[in-house]
Amino acid sequence: MNRFDSQSDFAAKKYAWIIERFSKKKNLSFDEALKFFYCSALYPLLCEGVSDLHCMSDEYLTEELIFEYEET
Repeated sequence: MNRFDSQSDFAAKKYAWIIERFSKKKNLSFDEALKFFYCSALYPLLCEGVSDLHCMSDEYLTEELIFEYEET
């Protein structure tokens, strides 16, 4: 039986929105932004629900990702 898993669907969409914003703001290809996002320190924190980061706005999370990108 297939069930709709709204939690994982929401997470996937949220990640896509963050990656898209990040790629536009830093003028990166979507693939480059995708690779950086999934290798970032932010990604595991989002997955694990640390400090309820997943509840933060896409804009806030994008800015956090940009900060991490600029520090590397």
